[in-house]
Amino acid sequence: MGKVIGIISLKGGVGKTSVVAALGAAIAGFGKKVLLVDANFSAPNLGLHLDLIEPEVSLQDVLSRKANINQAIYKLDDFDLIPSSIVYRSEINVLKLKDKIKLLKKRYDVILIDSSPSLNEETLAVILAADELLVVTTPDYPTLGMTMKSVKTARQRGTPISGLIINKVYKKNFELSLDDVERTAEVPVMAVIPHDVGVLKALSEFTPSTVYKPKSEGSQEYKRLAASLIGEEYKPVKLKKFFRWVNPKKQDINRTIFYQSCFG
Repeated sequence: MGKVIGIISLKGGVGKTSVVAALGAAIAGFGKKVLLVDANFSAPNLGLHLDLIEPEVSLQDVLSRKANINQAIYKLDDFDLIPSSIVYRSEINVLKLKDKIKLLKKRYDVILIDSSPSLNEETLAVILAADELLVVTTPDYPTLGMTMKSVKTARQRGTPISGLIINKVYKKNFELSLDDVERTAEVPVMAVIPHDVGVLKALSEFTPSTVYKPKSEGSQEYKRLAASLIGEEYKPVKLKKFFRWVNPKKQDINRTIFYQSCFG
């Protein structure tokens, strides 16, 4: 039985959809069967990231009972995708998402769900459909405020939060420190993704950044996160691995704790 991971953020512009694509490709790189689901019905972007612009059958068709969920699954190079339609006028019950996703858990090792960047029924649907959540944030005060709101909403609904992904990090002293973010949100940081223009280049090629630039610092971090989420061991370049072992970063420690708590 696979697990469903919701990727949420209540603030736009943090790179949530790019995170979903990159993390999905990283998990698939370990030989896992992965499904990405675009549940951002208001402004779907996951298909745009992966060159599926006008899907013949969308998640909205499934939720409005116009199609079977199997008809909405598109096979890509590294994983499968259920897209949403940019223009869809029929009413849908987004809270039925959990029931539809449940039907697929036996077929996939991991299902990643992209969500709306707003506190609405769409985000609630993802929270309810997920077995666990990852919250995407950036190291600045406005986003941290919305991150706290995301965490509070998830906890009220009882869905476990595995951790934070801090994205678009410039490594400048004007940014909030990792300790500040973690202490304020009261959630462990599981990955720190540096700002990289390569992510935008990957988007222009409709390719996950972890596939477009697999040896980048960000891609290596995604692979370490992916390994901890699925109970695998990631073996990077030995010299870099040695220095991380001698002086582990907070996210390395958090991932190790998570791995041991889930997989022993």
